[in-house]
Amino acid sequence: MNIFSSLLSGTTKEPQVKKQRRGIEIKSEREIEIMRQAAKIVATVLKEISEMVKPGMTTADLDTYAEKRIRAMGATPSFKGYHGFTGSICSSINNEVVHGIPSRKKVIRAGDVLKVDTGAYYQGFHGDSCITIAVVEVTPESAKLIRVAEEALYKGIEQVRAGAYLLDLAGAIEDHVKSNGFSIVEEFTGHGVGRNLHEEPSVFNFRTREMPNVKLRSGMTLAIEPIVNAGSKYTRTLADKWTAVTIDNAMSAQFEHTVLVTDTGYEILTDRTKV
Repeated sequence: MNIFSSLLSGTTKEPQVKKQRRGIEIKSEREIEIMRQAAKIVATVLKEISEMVKPGMTTADLDTYAEKRIRAMGATPSFKGYHGFTGSICSSINNEVVHGIPSRKKVIRAGDVLKVDTGAYYQGFHGDSCITIAVVEVTPESAKLIRVAEEALYKGIEQVRAGAYLLDLAGAIEDHVKSNGFSIVEEFTGHGVGRNLHEEPSVFNFRTREMPNVKLRSGMTLAIEPIVNAGSKYTRTLADKWTAVTIDNAMSAQFEHTVLVTDTGYEILTDRTKV
């Protein structure tokens, strides 16, 4: 789940946590094992949703399913109630970039580019992940957009290891996206994740000197999540104060994984191929 970087400043707090912790947390082996379980729940739900989506369903249908499954696996939805958000998933369609609110009025149609983002809070820790689903058959441009967004995520993840820097993964993501003719949304970033849904550091997807170029350490857990637009990188937020859309009505795609930094590389905690 993307939230403006102001939420990482410690001025707001995640409702399920009594105190927002500052700084970058290094997780212990015990904490990492709990995060593996939280992330596995998220990966399971997203895999199941990807297999069940079909035209005629509503985004509220997906939300109901996600909440039921998360709770059945012993967790609670990370997003529900977060700063007043009403859903257990963010469901964003076509030109909707992030934070789409599930609704019975939002019917999924063939050709849609559907982003589903969800999180699970399990034994004190969160997992967080997002997928983009091509509903039935999408246009060739939309298919390329989805492919490039997912490739960009893995290009960034491949740079992760203890001793690397955030700019290493940000540059890899930006280069892949721009070389394919698309743009990176800069208004929303990835983030640390663990006891809180949003922790430091901000995990940006583009080269910048405006955010700290943090050196990665083993035991850090990051939500890496490039958002890729077919047109302009700029967005605007709708009257519901949550849903962000592309300013030029172009399509948008997003992928996200919760990733553990290790001494030799990384571990994708929300890997859907392992559930």
